[in-house]
Amino acid sequence: MVEGQIIEIVSDLHLVSFSGEKYPCKCRGIFRKKNIIPLVGDYCLFNPEKHIIEKILPRKNELHRPRVSNIDQGIIVTSLINPDFSINLLDRFLIILEIHRIKPIICITKTDLLEKEELLQLKKKISYYEKLGYPVLANNQIKEIKNLLTNQTTVFTGQTGAGKSTLLNKIDQKLELKVGEVSEALGRGRHTTRVVSLYETCNGKVLDTPGFSALDFEKYSKEQIKNAFIEFKHYHCYYKDCSHTNEQECLVKKAVKDKKILKERYDNYLKFIKR
Repeated sequence: MVEGQIIEIVSDLHLVSFSGEKYPCKCRGIFRKKNIIPLVGDYCLFNPEKHIIEKILPRKNELHRPRVSNIDQGIIVTSLINPDFSINLLDRFLIILEIHRIKPIICITKTDLLEKEELLQLKKKISYYEKLGYPVLANNQIKEIKNLLTNQTTVFTGQTGAGKSTLLNKIDQKLELKVGEVSEALGRGRHTTRVVSLYETCNGKVLDTPGFSALDFEKYSKEQIKNAFIEFKHYHCYYKDCSHTNEQECLVKKAVKDKKILKERYDNYLKFIKR
């Protein structure tokens, strides 16, 4: 057996990368009995001669929608217009990545389609996220984005129509060709949008996904969501278990009132923890 990495899954076929080669493999029957579900990004032990995956190795993290694993960072491709910029949606992406300990990076697109005044207003809101420590780049900063990909496994996600595919093609024009090659090996059409694929590029790895198909927080506890709002950690409230909702001596609520915390983001927090 040798160690490889699953880079695409279609039905019961798993494309495993090893030493520059790709092997369409199936899993041992015991996987189904033990409810072991392989994910794109999984490292595994497999038999390259029999094309059988024998064991899934421990994961450092995983996302549920899309089902991917072993991610270092996530680039959230965020449109400013068409589709319109949404702080609610941006915060949803950020919170999910924070909960799974995946470093978030914000990439804004379509800045050239806005009037100057409208662009300035949106940039003021986005600057808040920069002050929190989140890297913010525009989609024309290709060199800077490529540098961020080095030695990292990066998932690209974002709202439909934000320009994720366009950005990926700018980063590496060969990516579209690689989609065709991988899909052919698995007997799948190259234009399928539901397939999650892992590619090597810029001395790193990127996951092209259809995006998060669901962004609800039902599976996460209120505590997990609260801790994922990283600015809240700077305020040590009187009550250690302060929920930052109805408590009168809450420093987070005071910071919102003093405009130190973006009110729209705090409002999103209240929506996210509502059950």
